[in-house]
Amino acid sequence: MQFYRNLQPLKALTFDLDDTLYDNRPVIHRAEQAMHDWLAEHHPCSHKVERDDWKRLKMELAAEDPMLRHDVTRWRYEVLRVGLMQLGYTRPKAEQAADDGVARVLVVRNQVDVPEETHRVLSALKQKLPLVAITNGNVDAGKIGLGHYFDRVLVAGRDGLAKPEPDMFELAAKALDLPASSILHVGDHLVTDVGGAKQNGFQACWYNDQQRELHREPKAKWLPDVEIHSLSQLLELV
Repeated sequence: MQFYRNLQPLKALTFDLDDTLYDNRPVIHRAEQAMHDWLAEHHPCSHKVERDDWKRLKMELAAEDPMLRHDVTRWRYEVLRVGLMQLGYTRPKAEQAADDGVARVLVVRNQVDVPEETHRVLSALKQKLPLVAITNGNVDAGKIGLGHYFDRVLVAGRDGLAKPEPDMFELAAKALDLPASSILHVGDHLVTDVGGAKQNGFQACWYNDQQRELHREPKAKWLPDVEIHSLSQLLELV
């Protein structure tokens, strides 16, 4: 554990979900594969489109409508809808297919292996302080067995703009009925989590379980208050 500032008394914790409470990389890989497998089985015309073409369309749509980046479920829906219309589908057919595709991806998206250590730490923390989750992703905290630890789960899109924008940080402070300065936000991302927390008055805990060095990180524009290397170290702070 590394302290960069003296922590103010903590009255609540907020948590990022993906890549903080579990490894999300294999989950996203499986979800992407599920989408392409589904397309190949149910919409064989998609064989004409390479994976890079789907990625390119995704970026093009976000450039046209930057708000898509704040709602990853809607973003995926739009990629499927527009992509299938470009392949000749009518709008109604493309919309139905996009709904079906998103539903298939979300099933796989919520197949997450949460470490026992995460359950142990959250269970212990919940006995001491209120907890709120703040995620830019579209995982269902209840379906992956984490929802009951949190007083509230805030999701980008449904609950406002994605971190580091202020929307969900402000909602969290309001839901907790606490000043932002008494809340410690825990997350792995130096911009959305550390930067978002510091810009919105929260204290920031950088979860670094990858042996990264802060002074070598190009995205380290905001200094966290504390850096931890395992979730269990949080138990020493409360």
